[in-house]
This record gives sequence, C-alpha cells and structure tokens, in this order.
Amino acid sequence: MSEAEVHVIERTTPYRGYMRLDHYKLKHKVFDQGWSVELSREVLERGNAVGLLPYDPERDEVVLLEQFRIGGYTAANESPWQIECVAGMIEPGHVAEETAHRETEEETGVSVSEMVPIHRYLTSPGCTSETIELFCGCVDSEGVGGVFGLAEEGEYMRVFVVSAEESFAMLDRGEIGNGMTIIAIQWLKLHHDMLREKWQLAWNHSEVVNET
Repeated sequence: MSEAEVHVIERTTPYRGYMRLDHYKLKHKVFDQGWSVELSREVLERGNAVGLLPYDPERDEVVLLEQFRIGGYTAANESPWQIECVAGMIEPGHVAEETAHRETEEETGVSVSEMVPIHRYLTSPGCTSETIELFCGCVDSEGVGGVFGLAEEGEYMRVFVVSAEESFAMLDRGEIGNGMTIIAIQWLKLHHDMLREKWQLAWNHSEVVNET
C-alpha cells in the first residue's frame, strides 16, 4: 500500500533469530477516508511457505505426516503431535512448485507427477506476513510409509496412508488441528470426484502412449 493509505511512523527489529520480529508504529486510512489512531503492532517475519496434499487417484488414498510441533505443545488443550500434509519454506530464488516437489520427496519419499493449486492465503494476518501457497499433488501411494525428514534440521516425520474417505472422517472427528491440512482436505472433499477422474484419465492416456 502507498504512503497515502498507510503512514509508517517507526519501524524497528527488536528480535532476529530463527524468525524475525518487527515492531511498527503506524496509521492507516479508514473507511470514511480519515485516519486511524496511532497503532503499535508486532509482525512475525519468517518468509513464505508451500503446502501440498499428496493424493493417489488410482487407490483413492491420501498421504499424511505426523510430527512434533512446538506450537501444539505450548497451546492449551492441544497435542504437540500434529497430523499434517507436506509443508516447507520457499527459499529465496525458488518458486512454490519447485519447493513443493522437493519437500514432498524429502518428507514422504514419493514423487509428484502433477499438481493443482488449491489456494494462496495468509496464515494469521493479525500477527504475521507469512503466506501459504497450497497445492494438491498426484502421487503413487503404494508402499508409502515410515519415518522421514532431515535429522540435522530436527525433522522426524511419521508418514502414513489413509483412504480419502478416512481423511474426511478424521476432519469430522477433530483429529486434524492445523489450518493448512484442514483447508487441503476440505478442498479435496469438494473436488474429489472431478480430480480423481481428471488424473485417472491422464494416467490412462499416458499408459496408452507408452504402449504405442
């Protein structure tokens, strides 16, 4: 936004580590075109991330991860062991799709043959600028499972496979508690039949071409 809409009075960085915390004093235009009172706000800066839900249309299965999350540990009445889809930070100079392919292989051991965008959204715009680019990826889930991740980065991920219907039931039972995975599985539920038909047709066409 331009200076005509947001006036930054002061910006400081009181903390810089694994994440960066910026403090702003600012005013912004309001709906009657006047100005707000002076606001004091902290913003957590950690870059942008990508998420991908691996889905096998042939077996109608979803690949999920379970891992320890510090936010779940410190939150009241939540579990530190979170069931999630694939996720990772987008490094400078890289694009979301490239990161999604790499993270899926690192975290689950499977390759993505095709992906479709689900949504691009802010995780919590009241306190962070982090943006998620979320995809659904076509994979072969046969034989998938085990423990993955990079130990040197503190990643210990239990990878497992469930049917699409079971992933929908897990949502209904409240077993998935993070926004990215909830959004991804709800999207799959809405587009399940269309996506399965689209990717199965693509697979069948590929098999015919290879045979000829």
